[in-house]
Amino acid sequence: MKTLSFIFVLLFSITFATSQNIENTQNITVKIDKLSSSNGHVILTLHNADTFMKAEGVKTIKAEINDGKIDVKFENIASGTYAILVLHDANDNNKMDFEDTGRPKEAYGTSNNPMSYGPPQFSNAKFEVANEDVEMNIIL
Repeated sequence: MKTLSFIFVLLFSITFATSQNIENTQNITVKIDKLSSSNGHVILTLHNADTFMKAEGVKTIKAEINDGKIDVKFENIASGTYAILVLHDANDNNKMDFEDTGRPKEAYGTSNNPMSYGPPQFSNAKFEVANEDVEMNIIL
């Protein structure tokens, strides 16, 4: 009987811990309108300060373009500070292409839509995920 009680308590604890983890997460919805073409895909990568412009992001979504628009959702994101990098990969080669001068050939953007010349900065693109879902429009 003690073993059965122990197993029940253990299963209940695991279930409760798992449900708590899911309840403390949020969704981030990203919309992009007016893409220059419907060629290729749009690649969106969610980053924290440690991965921004340095490593693979926390989550990546490769979105289909419909009528020059996308609408995607990063699901079950833990509270924290994040930034989103976006690339319109028009030729579908899964990377950003550059001119001989070093300028990007493909459209890109970041969360908060900062206007800058040069590489994106985490400080300009960061946003908080806390107790509610986040929605944003990003301009490329």
